[in-house]
Amino acid sequence: MLRSAAILSVVSLFAAAPVAAEGDPVVIELFTSQGCSSCPPADAIMHELAERDDVIGLALHVDYWDYIGWKDEYADPGHTTRQRAYARQGGRSMIYTPQMVVNGQQDVVGAQTVELDRLIEAHLLAAPEASVTATRAGNAVTVDVTPVELPAGERYDVRLVQYSPMRHASIRRGELAGHELDYANVVESWQVAGQWDGVAPQQFSAELTSDLPAVVLVQQAGHGPIVAATRVK
Repeated sequence: MLRSAAILSVVSLFAAAPVAAEGDPVVIELFTSQGCSSCPPADAIMHELAERDDVIGLALHVDYWDYIGWKDEYADPGHTTRQRAYARQGGRSMIYTPQMVVNGQQDVVGAQTVELDRLIEAHLLAAPEASVTATRAGNAVTVDVTPVELPAGERYDVRLVQYSPMRHASIRRGELAGHELDYANVVESWQVAGQWDGVAPQQFSAELTSDLPAVVLVQQAGHGPIVAATRVK
């Protein structure tokens, strides 16, 4: 794993930041690439996020840097599509790496730990809009969603995400050629368990595609805000 003094200082700063302790976990989606020389500091932060109980950190590897000499082994075109949808939702015309999206709402460029921690605290302290629980029996998952204070007339996707807690890459070409890098919470699969109107409690069932850990995101349809999230237990 790449361990420069700069990366270590970024991680130390983030680890020392104060942490709020209320509300659902805050979802941090990191759009990253093995072909991006600016990404390792943000990838290092994801290792810290993965250790926190009050955060669900997910690394979404994108494919649009593959052309510069190294094909990201964990990239998925669907991740690029999701990032583009966030850009449209936020009125932006460009996408880039590294980018962190907080609860489907605000974005943080690169490895700005102070701004990221400020947003995490704000979301942790915000009044809940909905609640979600998820239980697992083998690969079968049962999800229960309950409204708390949701706007009328919206619909919500109940998304089931599986990830690898740790993946390794030996990069041989491109901007990071020669580096041995470890990646935390690499997203491996997405599925929508169903759509919810947000009016009354509802239960959903889904079948996981593997034994990997999973989380549930309740997100306003059209890549809007994430209003509730939980780990599958």
